[in-house]
Amino acid sequence: MIRHLERGLGWIAGASLFGMMALTFVDVLCRKLLDRSIPGSLEVTELMMFGVIFAGLPLTSLRGEHVLFDLLDHLLPAALRAVQGLISNLICTALLAGGAWLVFVRAARTTEQGDTTAQLQLALGPWYYAAGVLIALTALMHLVLAFRPPADAGADDTPAAGAV
Repeated sequence: MIRHLERGLGWIAGASLFGMMALTFVDVLCRKLLDRSIPGSLEVTELMMFGVIFAGLPLTSLRGEHVLFDLLDHLLPAALRAVQGLISNLICTALLAGGAWLVFVRAARTTEQGDTTAQLQLALGPWYYAAGVLIALTALMHLVLAFRPPADAGADDTPAAGAV
């Protein structure tokens, strides 16, 4: 199931990034050749950035590709690194769950007020709800990582899986 999730989120992030690139290329081309910009291109680019960031967030966490400070990890015994990984992932779970809740509150308020983008009048609520779901999914990823055995269970010179 996690492989399907990774594949789907990867496609979302990749398609969003490709869409941003293509839209920017065509927009610049139109400005240079036709002296006109594509209406709403900035707004669409901003919304596609949601896809890149929030679809990439659970992937980054699941794969342990986030920034980490491991300068002293080689000095710690494997058992202590495992505890460090557990604690850091539980803290990340709590912080991300709190962030998701705040985004859901914002999404509800945005939907209730009918907020839209300035130029194209696209509703913003669904985008905030999607971001909230993906942040909650990232929290779930850290919860899974907290209780998953470290990938380096036998090694003493690498950081624990999920260490932040």
